[in-house]
Amino acid sequence: MTDLPKLFIIIGVVFIVIGLIWTMFGKLPGDISFKKGNVTFYFPIVTSIVVSIVLSLIFYFIGKIR
Repeated sequence: MTDLPKLFIIIGVVFIVIGLIWTMFGKLPGDISFKKGNVTFYFPIVTSIVVSIVLSLIFYFIGKIR
């Protein structure tokens, strides 16, 4: 159980970094967006990958603690 506070600190730092990048760019670099006329298509591929990696790491570390 002593690893749990460290895990929460790491998760918090990761979320802060993602939030800062997201705030600076409005979207993560690598996200796909097309605008033609009055139609806009936005596919957040990099955002999806980052969220997937973060969630995978969170669940991995929680599984290691149990």
